[in-house]
Formats: sequence, C-alpha cells, structure tokens
Amino acid sequence: MANSSNENLPIQIELAKHRFSSIAEEMGVILRMSSYSPNIKERRDYSCAIFDGIGEMVSQAAHIPVHLGSMPLSVKSAIENIAELRDGDVIALNDPFNGGTHLPDITMISPVFINGDDEVPFAFVASRAHHADVGGASPGSMAISTEIYQEGIIIPPIKIVEGGKLSEQALRIILANVRTANERLGDLRAQMAANKRGVLRLKELASRYGAETVQDQMDLLMDYSEALTKNLLSKIPKGVYTFTDYMDDDGLAAENIPITVAISIQDRKAIVDFTGSAEQQPGSINAVFGITLSAVFYVFRCLLGIDVPNNSGCIKPIKVIAPPGSIVNAKKPAAVAAGNVETSQRIVDVLLGALSKALPERIPAASQGTMNNITIGGFDPEKDRYFAYYETIGGGTGALPNMNGVDAIHSHMTNTLNTPIEALEYEYPFQVMRYEIREESGGRGKYRGGNGIVRSIKVLTDSKVTLLTERRRLAPYGLNGGQPGKRGQNILVQGEKRLKLAGKGSFSLKRGDIITIETPGGGGYGDVEEGAKSE
Repeated sequence: MANSSNENLPIQIELAKHRFSSIAEEMGVILRMSSYSPNIKERRDYSCAIFDGIGEMVSQAAHIPVHLGSMPLSVKSAIENIAELRDGDVIALNDPFNGGTHLPDITMISPVFINGDDEVPFAFVASRAHHADVGGASPGSMAISTEIYQEGIIIPPIKIVEGGKLSEQALRIILANVRTANERLGDLRAQMAANKRGVLRLKELASRYGAETVQDQMDLLMDYSEALTKNLLSKIPKGVYTFTDYMDDDGLAAENIPITVAISIQDRKAIVDFTGSAEQQPGSINAVFGITLSAVFYVFRCLLGIDVPNNSGCIKPIKVIAPPGSIVNAKKPAAVAAGNVETSQRIVDVLLGALSKALPERIPAASQGTMNNITIGGFDPEKDRYFAYYETIGGGTGALPNMNGVDAIHSHMTNTLNTPIEALEYEYPFQVMRYEIREESGGRGKYRGGNGIVRSIKVLTDSKVTLLTERRRLAPYGLNGGQPGKRGQNILVQGEKRLKLAGKGSFSLKRGDIITIETPGGGGYGDVEEGAKSE
C-alpha cells in the first residue's frame, strides 16, 4: 500500500480485509432480507463479492464456495461484452458458456464510477443468486436434459438497468419464460438492491480515503493472498499426486464416469491437470470451466485457513488444465444443470483424494459427495398459483485424521442452510413427514464419518419432481483403512407401493404421494479396530 511502512502493514491488511468483506456481507443481508423466495431468504443460496476495475475478485463474503472461482469470469464477461458501461448500470447474465455456471444462477454486476464522467469503472460489485425456476422442461429448471436449451432461459450479458433506469423490455422477456414470475421479479429486484448498496459503500470508501488509497488496498489484499498461497505450496512435498473417482451416471445411460486429476506441486506453484477425465456427457452432469476453477480454488483455500481473504490472489499461483469438451470443461450446447451442483462435488473429492497422498495428516475422507437436489413444481389450487420448490439436502462429512465427521450438514461446494419445516409447509402444498439424522450411515473407522439425513415430503397436490443426486451407486470413500460412507437412496411411496427411484430422474406425483431422500454418510478414517478399541 502506498506510503505504508512494513511496521503497520499487518494492520493495513486487516483493515482492508474487513472493509471490503463487510461491504460484501452487507450486500448479502440486503439480498436475503429483500428476496421473495425461500431458496434465497431461508436457504441463503447466493453470493456477493467486490471486484477491481479489471474484474479480479477483491473480496467475497462467506457465502457459496462454488461461486468462488466462477464469479470473476462473470464480471470479465460483462466487461468484454458490454461496449459502454455507465454509472447506474446493472448487467445480468446466466449463460454458463459466457461467464455463468448453470441457468438458475443469475449474476448481476454493477460498475462503480468514482467520478460521473469517468470512462473506465473504478471497481465492480456483483451478486449471484440461485433462482428456484428459470423456465425449461421441468419446474425448478434442473431437468434431465440433453442440451442447454432444455434447461431454461439463457441470458447473455445484458443491461437490465441502464443509467439507473430499469429495462422493462429485458425484464418482460425474462419473466415471460419462467413459471413463477412474481417470485422471480422480487428476487431480481433484491439483487439490484444489494448491488446498489455495494456501489454506495465503495463510493463512500473512495470519498473518505481517496480512490488511490482504496485501489492500493485492493492490490495489497490480492498480493497478500497470493503470497500466502505460495507459502502454502512451498510446504507441500514436491511431486505429482494423482487420483480418480467416478460419477454414478449422467441421468441417461452412461455410468461410472471418471474424473481424473494430477496435481503437480512445484516450487511455490501448482499445476492441476484434469487430462484423462471423461468427455462431456449426453446428460446434464457437465461442468463448465468456471465450476472446475471454483472447486480448485475452494480446496486450496481450505488448506490456507480461515483468516485469508477470499480473492483472486488465492488462485494466481495455481494453473488449472481442463481439456475443452470434457466433463470438467464442457462446450456448448452441453447440458450443465447438474455440473454445478453434483460434478463440482466430485471434483472436490478427486482433488482431496490426490492431496491425501501429499498431506495425509490434513485431508479428510470423502464427504457425502452430492447436494441431493430436489425440485417439485405444479399448481397450488389453494393459493391459485404455480409453485417451484428447490432444495439441496445436507449429509455426512468425511472423518478427519483426528476427529469424527459431522452429521447432517452441507459440505464442500455448497454452504446453504435448509428450508425450515415451518417455511416449507407455509409456502408450498407440502407436509413434511420425517426430517431426521440417518443413523449409522457414516463410514466406520478409527474416526467415523458423519451421518446423513432423512427427509420425507408428502405432496398435497399433483406435482412433478426432479431429482439430481449422486452417491447412490458409488459410496463416498474412506481413507487410511476407513470404510466408505453409506450410499444414499431415493424412495417414492404411493399408497401401499414403495418404489426405489434412480439417482436422477423426473417423475409425476399424485396428491398424497411421499418422496423420501436418504442422503449419504461420509467416509471413515483409519482402521476400524482402532476405533473399536477407543470406544
């Protein structure tokens, strides 16, 4: 930072870190409190972040890990695709092949101009929220699809607000393509409000301290995170560490789909190479590059510890190689709805599996390895409106070398809450029949894996459900002699009939049907007999 001595540098770093992160956190509060949908208001399925003038992430609030590496790509896409940016503009996008992740995640980006006549933005703020429906073949926009066009409306980078004035035409096009237009309108406006607050707070910072000082603080934070990442990499034994794990299926025909990584640790840098992973699949489990980058960002960010700022500096010493046209870097028009939520989890499992060979004292066994996505939609006759419910359900985390895994919690690439039973039954024509820990689903070992969850929902009107779940065929792995976690299962009860469902699929439900999701447990760590002796 300009005019800062080495003596007070730690203080400057801490002040800068909290100044920027507090803005992102405040944006998140505005978004949550202003939103309409339970998915954002209750589950907090959103992220907010601050970026510099070229689109490098300066600070992300403690929101969703799957957005860590991908949000900067959204900002850079907005910069590249919008010819002229003005004060008061808001750019919206969700195109996975143009800065997005999957279609339900709509990102809004606002440039920050310190002086009204500036030609180039000083900074950007962005919010990303998972919208419970953006159209497509099935309610909830998580269809069992074969191409992106079946998954919902595709929004390239467009100005949804120009110079402070809302584009009614752009908004009408979006709302005409979704099932729950009023809810979408409320959530979109909540994102606009969050961005507006972020822009205001950055302008206040620049007014108080000067634009040059604020820019210095941005650079300082990113340099600091980069230096800490290099220091971490210098402490990992040099070598090449490989691992392969598999996706259950693509929801259509393919099974046992490999994801392979080779992590090369060199002098203060790393190369993460996914060559050898499967080609992109007909089903929707394909991940775009931003998802893969986010998974790499997340894993190395976890190794750094909690006090390191979340910014682009963390990933600068790490090169990611993901072959185009593969399951970890899909090309248009691949279907990608599950790539964001399911394949991202398996990429993390693969990365941790490889690093367990380099850092066996720090890496846990596999966690549940899925977000257990469920969408239910239909027409609610009592409220005289369409509804679209979306949720991810937690499970067990993998055991660590020195402690048991955690029961019934979201892990790795998701950081959301659950939808409380009260909110669920108030908002939707559902009755929750069971919601409990799935006992003895964690893998045994010296330390046991965490247990999963059982969630049973009775629908009170005819509906359509879509499931995108993993670890129904292939269990989460244990480490160092630990046993795998118990696989998940999906069950449909129709009167006297009890049907075991596939891990991925769309099904029609009749009033009174009950769908049960039993989520996987985490893998165990260490020899089972050692665990028995210590009990």
